Amino acid sequence: MQHHINHRRTTPCRSLAASLALLAASASGSTGVGTPDHADQSGISDAAPPAQIVLTGVVRDFRADHPDFQRMSRNAAGSTAGGLYARMVQDELGPDGKPVFRSKGYRVTSQWRNAAGKSILPFAQDKPYYDVLPSDQMGATEPLGDAVESAQTFHQWYRDVPGVNMSKQIPITLVRNAETGTYVFDDRTDPHYAQLGGFFPINDDLYGNYENNRNYHFTFELDTTFTYHAGQNQTFTFDGDDDVWVFIDGKLVIDLGGLHNRMEQTVELDRLNWLEDGRSYSLKFFFAERHTSDSNFRMETNMDLRNARLPMTAALYD
Repeated sequence: MQHHINHRRTTPCRSLAASLALLAASASGSTGVGTPDHADQSGISDAAPPAQIVLTGVVRDFRADHPDFQRMSRNAAGSTAGGLYARMVQDELGPDGKPVFRSKGYRVTSQWRNAAGKSILPFAQDKPYYDVLPSDQMGATEPLGDAVESAQTFHQWYRDVPGVNMSKQIPITLVRNAETGTYVFDDRTDPHYAQLGGFFPINDDLYGNYENNRNYHFTFELDTTFTYHAGQNQTFTFDGDDDVWVFIDGKLVIDLGGLHNRMEQTVELDRLNWLEDGRSYSLKFFFAERHTSDSNFRMETNMDLRNARLPMTAALYD
């Protein structure tokens, strides 16, 4: 097992307000969830925040024989070992705005956590763009595992490939919680998905159902923008399964790779030391449902996300 010691670095302070807010939030257990009386604490404007945000993404359905789907991950010893795998993708998106294969993954044996005990980016101490705090707890991983077949098969996950996948657009609706000032999409409470028993956006569609009258084996991506407000405790949290990667301005900020049970990870934007107050940035979200046991999907944010552009799709039927 590889235990990772935090070699701390000194980074220039972006702003006193941002630094103080980040330290206070970490110490208090807050991750940016504002109070209803102080809308500015949520990172969203005081001016009549919308009751909901509708984001349109691209879902891609894969054939049942794709080697990366219904795959049982193996650890370095060759034993079947599901769970969280890190470093499957590079720290930056490729020129086409898609994740780039890095490795077959390192199985996480203990997670990286902030002072409140919330899971944060694995190998955070190695990211020059990510501010690590003295109160953070470093995690550990096993040696290189086997969570994906190859760079070639992974390349197909978020691209239209004739004969391999079919794609279409689907919307998801994030509903504002007036008490917390956050926007939430949760398959357990969404009127459509709650009756389906999980996040199953393409039942009876594209390649059709696989097992239990449900269509598993798909990926989903979102391309959004937001405005950064320094010192206002903006956060983004995902909770679910399986693989999830989130990139802000092209840089990896959430890394939840592998076939695993429901897991959560949070990014606190005041830790991202290159962001500038008042500027707009991209947030790109990449999800994969690779196993037939469950499909859990919950995201929560106090950022006012907007669709970056209407995604292009091609329903590729044979």
